Amino acid sequence: MTAETILTNALLVLPGEVLHGTIVIREGRIAEVQPGRSHVASARDLEGDHLIPGVVDVHTDNLERQVQPRQNARWPSRSAMIAHDAQCAAAGVTTVLDALCLGDLGFDQGRGQTFLDGVADLDALADTGLLRSEHFLHLRCELPAADMKPAMEPVSDHPRVRMVSLMDHSPGVGQYRDIPRYVAMRRKQTQMTVEQVEARIAFLLDQRARLREPQRAWLLDRIRHRDLPIASHDDETAEEVRRNLADGIRISEFPVTMVAAEAARDAGVEVIAGAPNIVRGGSHSGNVAAADLVRAGAADAFASDYVPASMIEAAWRTVEETGITLPAAVAMITDRPARMCGLEDRGRLAPGLRADLAQVGAAHGIPVVRRVWREGRRVA
Repeated sequence: MTAETILTNALLVLPGEVLHGTIVIREGRIAEVQPGRSHVASARDLEGDHLIPGVVDVHTDNLERQVQPRQNARWPSRSAMIAHDAQCAAAGVTTVLDALCLGDLGFDQGRGQTFLDGVADLDALADTGLLRSEHFLHLRCELPAADMKPAMEPVSDHPRVRMVSLMDHSPGVGQYRDIPRYVAMRRKQTQMTVEQVEARIAFLLDQRARLREPQRAWLLDRIRHRDLPIASHDDETAEEVRRNLADGIRISEFPVTMVAAEAARDAGVEVIAGAPNIVRGGSHSGNVAAADLVRAGAADAFASDYVPASMIEAAWRTVEETGITLPAAVAMITDRPARMCGLEDRGRLAPGLRADLAQVGAAHGIPVVRRVWREGRRVA
């Protein structure tokens, strides 16, 4: 007889409704979704908490923050990967796309090593059973960086790659379009003088003029055979969105203006917004508020960006702040991102799908993750 796990007395967040009911798990899959309470003696009572699908995070930089917890303190990479994984699982994130940066624009020299170590660590750990969440790769390609192409070439066919994004973090562009703010940020981070930062900016803008377009064309050609989801990053204008769509780029990741987000919405381009933007009440970079994108119907999914724990809180806060339903908000952290990266076997509470689940209670008005299961096995 097949062993089964029964989770009962839960508020099941289903597509389109919240149902007081029971989930039956067999062989790592959801076998049954039942209304009402189970009276089987072995059923686990979830005490009326919400039960949602495991969170799917298509973009997190959290590994970088574990590798370098302080500016001049680098942590052993494998230990950092395990710590990052534990944080994701504890936050209810059962599927993680580790967003690793390919290419350095002169202020984050350690990122290249983080990328190399991250791929190697994932290859070493993914099939050992040590990682609580399932990890894939999201390759963040810095188009104007001289070292982007040699970094991309050996991993472009890696089987764990699930998404590629085209980035341009040059000063004066997208997220960093405010040059005085950019100079102040870099001075604080590096202790460089104004003159040194300005000299670096001049170098980067010259490099951008030479490399961005040819490397953009090379990258799109290099990955076209994979049929991977491709995202643009920090879109600012409607023209950028339309150009990207013409090149087969159907995801706009963290658009920095409402104009770009609405252009994406109108063109059928999916939009990823930052969950920390919701939790903090606005963008840390002074860009468009994610809650405004939701109200405008111009956001399809959330990603944690730099705080895995932001995902579930963002869903609950979105309900409070925008008036969308809880099932719709939960879908933005589960079903929508899963479909976005081609993972059709998860993201919803439905028979036959993976039993990736998170039990969410409440404390002081904040949603709190109490238990997490991945393929029916308790991981947090």
